Amino acid sequence: MTAPLSAGIVAAVLFAAVLHAAWNAIAHAIPDRLIGFVLIQLASAVVALPMVLAAPVPAAPAWPWLLASVAVHVVYIVLLMRGYQLGHFSQVYPLTRGASPLLVAGGAALIIGEVPGPIALLGVVIISVGLGTLLFAGGVPGRAQLPAITAALLTGVSIAAYTTIDGIGVRAAGSTVGYAGWLFLLMGPAIPLVAVVMRGRKLLAQLRPHRTIGLTGGLLSVGAYGLVLWAQTRGALAPVAALRESSVVIAAVIGVVRFGEPFGRWRVISSILVAAGVILVSV
Repeated sequence: MTAPLSAGIVAAVLFAAVLHAAWNAIAHAIPDRLIGFVLIQLASAVVALPMVLAAPVPAAPAWPWLLASVAVHVVYIVLLMRGYQLGHFSQVYPLTRGASPLLVAGGAALIIGEVPGPIALLGVVIISVGLGTLLFAGGVPGRAQLPAITAALLTGVSIAAYTTIDGIGVRAAGSTVGYAGWLFLLMGPAIPLVAVVMRGRKLLAQLRPHRTIGLTGGLLSVGAYGLVLWAQTRGALAPVAALRESSVVIAAVIGVVRFGEPFGRWRVISSILVAAGVILVSV
């Protein structure tokens, strides 16, 4: 059984959740989803460069995990972008995040034998259930929403995959900053290169109106995941993953304030369940 998370780790991951919800809201707020993700990825790659130069190179055992994570992250970004193209923020985001904590718990147990204690595991389950209830925040999904829901669920699987991979890889790296820097530097160019092929010379003009908010989203993305990687070197993967997904409650508030979505009873229920789960994984 793993030890409970310390107060410092809990605080760091909850702050990462705030940053994560913010950059996802930015990605959704830019009408042209491809443009939004291009700017976010470019910013994250630029920020990664000084990290790579300043930090130790990850140890050799970490590189297979790092390269696998880069590939999974690219798939994740494509799926997330597709989900935001097809569905509403208030339903796509909770689905993408809600499935991953339980999948991470299973992956960590199978691959590295890391099993949370019964109280922490209960907290993980409660957080996942709480996140899942947000699926109904915009009403019962109909057949027209199935493509968005499918994209969101596949995104959740990819999140669980890269979370588990990175949890193992960053522990083997010997440097959280070095691992994070190389991760963002290697995956950053993928979506921009696709956009160049798709949009050609029109791309620069399309990027210009959104450059400030999009680049801000990239900075928040690096900060959010960097904190999570640091936490994964000091705590069990499943509770850290569950805590990070409390970002969904923060995103629900953003949905109300920024996108004019009603808060409603499902978000109240979800907030209560997630808060209870956070308490359990940190005791």
